Amino acid sequence: MTGKGDKERRVPLDPDVAGLIQSYLLAERPETASRALFVVAKGPHRGQPLTAAGLRRVFRYHREISGVAAGHPHALRHSFVSHLIEDGTDPLFVQWQAGHSWASATATYTTVGQDARNRMLRAALARAYQGGDGR
Repeated sequence: MTGKGDKERRVPLDPDVAGLIQSYLLAERPETASRALFVVAKGPHRGQPLTAAGLRRVFRYHREISGVAAGHPHALRHSFVSHLIEDGTDPLFVQWQAGHSWASATATYTTVGQDARNRMLRAALARAYQGGDGR
């Protein structure tokens, strides 16, 4: 998938999610020549690639019918990156997974709680002491 800045984005998929996507492709996706995974399901643009604005419209619709006051597609990206960091994933991997050129860009996407910061600090100190660099 190509994202902002024409960078390739990779999305890890849980097997259950992959199965749901397969069901969508077989039963719900309109016939189209588009190579896009998600396309407009109905209306005058049926079969055309789903745009960012179209995805926001889908989110807005489902927020309204579910009674959820807030939430947008980009929040999923923030949550994904934050959860990786909070779970102790190597920051360089998180940076690569997010497609960021600079670690500072990854840092702006995260709000890491105190518990996660403490775990990361303990892990960094343990690595430093194991390395025998005299710290």
